[in-house]
Amino acid sequence: MVQYVSPPLDLSFAALSDATRRGIIDQLGQGDASITSLADKFQMTLTGMKKHIQVLERAGLVVTQKVGRVRTCKLGKRGLKAEAEWIEAHRKLFEARFEALDEIISEMQKEGSDESAS
Repeated sequence: MVQYVSPPLDLSFAALSDATRRGIIDQLGQGDASITSLADKFQMTLTGMKKHIQVLERAGLVVTQKVGRVRTCKLGKRGLKAEAEWIEAHRKLFEARFEALDEIISEMQKEGSDESAS
């Protein structure tokens, strides 16, 4: 069995598979925020938010900086270019297969209507 291994993609998709983490990304898109303010915003414990932030950091989607007692989060510089390219390539593949299926169905319907007319 052939396995496709791409750790950066795996980390990104795993990080983005959770609605809370996607919400954190959306929130940080509006501006930097402390872990405490994010925890308040998402109504969760500080420990729970730290775990979500760690997953996003491992994926390179978020970076944190500690100044005094406050840890501030911001979007990482890596972005999602590779992930978007992967999704686009597979979207095109699915689209091509669905178009081919549509053609087969159209042909079958045409053949069925030709036979019933005879």
